[in-house]
Amino acid sequence: MERAVHDRGGWPTDARIDRREHELADWELLTDALVGTLMREGVMNVDELRRGIESMPPDEYERASYYERWLYSVETALREKGVLAPGELDRRLAP
Repeated sequence: MERAVHDRGGWPTDARIDRREHELADWELLTDALVGTLMREGVMNVDELRRGIESMPPDEYERASYYERWLYSVETALREKGVLAPGELDRRLAP
């Protein structure tokens, strides 16, 4: 059985784990706060967050950072629930 891109357990690698502490960017802090609020308000739960991340196309998953994966999942869940219309975020963020 082929493993999904997010299933990393046991994959051989020579890459070192970066364990350095780092400050989160403002957008990362806001993403964390958004997810926390959505969960507290019962709009989504941790299983939905995980499902959204795990459903990302492999090439997008590989390019995305930790919080970019969260944003992908939040947008997916909010579209599925009818909270966001398809393309709504793009329209709102357009200059």
